[in-house]
Amino acid sequence: MLPKEYRLKNRSAFKATYKVKNSSHKGGVTLFAGKLKTDNSVITKVGFVVSKKVHKRAVKRNRLKRLMRESYRLMLKNGELYDSQKYLSLIFIGTENALDKNFKEIDETMRKLIEGLK
Repeated sequence: MLPKEYRLKNRSAFKATYKVKNSSHKGGVTLFAGKLKTDNSVITKVGFVVSKKVHKRAVKRNRLKRLMRESYRLMLKNGELYDSQKYLSLIFIGTENALDKNFKEIDETMRKLIEGLK
């Protein structure tokens, strides 16, 4: 499970991240990156979203969020997130195309998205 200090929780934080309009999409997952950090001691917060429009069943939506969360947690644990740590917040959004994918495919997609951050 992703530790609490890394989670993006507030509605205002989500809105602020979307407002920056720094996004990329690949393989059914969209990544929104927030503002650049001015102070490196601040932890990058991460949010995971799968809309009800993607699938009406909560089981399917939650599975996709769990896969994305676990992928990010493993990258964080292994210290592979140098590119993403310069942002205040990140939001990963799952779409219909990602519902049928397994963990390996989701993990690969998320790695490519993080590598491609501006």
